[in-house]
Amino acid sequence: MIKKYNLTFIFFFIAILLTVGCSQKATENTAKEKSQSLSKAYDGMFKIGVAINRAQAGGHIPQATPLIVNNFNSITPENVLKWSRVQPQPDKYNFGPADQYVAFGEKHDMFILGHNLVWHTQIPDWTFVDENGNQLDREALLQRMKDHISTVVGHYKGRIDAWDVVNEAAGRDGLRKSKWYKIIGKDYIDKAFQYAHEADPDAELYYNDYNLWAPAKRQTVVKMVKRLQKNKVPIDGIGMQAHIGLDNPPIKEIEKSINAFSKLGVKVMITELDVSVLPSRHDVNISYSPGDGDKYGDVPPKLNPYTEELPDSVQQQLTERYVQLFELLKKHKDQIDRVTFWGLDDGHSWLNNFPIPGRTNYPLLFNRSYEPKSAFYGILKVANS
Repeated sequence: MIKKYNLTFIFFFIAILLTVGCSQKATENTAKEKSQSLSKAYDGMFKIGVAINRAQAGGHIPQATPLIVNNFNSITPENVLKWSRVQPQPDKYNFGPADQYVAFGEKHDMFILGHNLVWHTQIPDWTFVDENGNQLDREALLQRMKDHISTVVGHYKGRIDAWDVVNEAAGRDGLRKSKWYKIIGKDYIDKAFQYAHEADPDAELYYNDYNLWAPAKRQTVVKMVKRLQKNKVPIDGIGMQAHIGLDNPPIKEIEKSINAFSKLGVKVMITELDVSVLPSRHDVNISYSPGDGDKYGDVPPKLNPYTEELPDSVQQQLTERYVQLFELLKKHKDQIDRVTFWGLDDGHSWLNNFPIPGRTNYPLLFNRSYEPKSAFYGILKVANS
């Protein structure tokens, strides 16, 4: 009887050791996974970037700096290099905030993007008129464009690695009829790339746009790039903005665009990546607009359902969406040069106030307390699988 009890005790003790050992191993694996960085995990596949704001670039958010440095090897400025910020008046340039941004990237040995040079938005009204308020003609506007690009790109020559030269020039059916287009013609795009190249011949030059997964827009940009190449205009890459939702666009359409742009012989980047978890007005059949009340007034609950926290079920959907996308990007790693998230944390995402101000969105990899979400670990697993 004693021997039987001793044998039972031995088996019990062995079981405890095995359990403790497995638990310790699981804990070690979890700790190892948590210690990994996104940029290190995807090293050899593509660069991992993030758009940072003025406060983050200036080091004014202590929690943000280690997350940026540990997880990303490329940065893009959210606003400080847009025309209205860097040249608010005809004879005045404001390089201070952008200088801080570039210095941050240099300090941490990052690939530094300049965003952006020519866009139809966030540009002062004076850009298109003379001192008397009369609309500029083609030659005068080209000169104004050249002056801006030469000054800004020249200021950072040899320090900014690449520029989003032209942003969002494609419309739903052909090129967007912006003031640039109406006054200069479609070759304003050619000229912008030409001026940027002249200002810094070593910088890479990109075209950046949203909804490039859409077949019609995809074809517009393919046609545009072929025209630029035929005319010997220097263009090095296409940035596919990825402001996507939990269900849309279809992954297969994103893949078609990756393949189509890659065939042009240019670099392909996924830019401005975030995943909105909130419903649209169409989804809930509400015609509400910010003009119905104060800019940051009450938003109908159906349009702003997660004001306190994101339900686990939706958190899981978000993770699955990111995993699905990164599985696609890993599959095409030889065609993808960079993937850049549009923001670091949920609290600073532009999607809290666009297209409807005053909502609470959860589109990024880090929450409002700068903690990694399950989507972060899901993307790490994709890299390591």
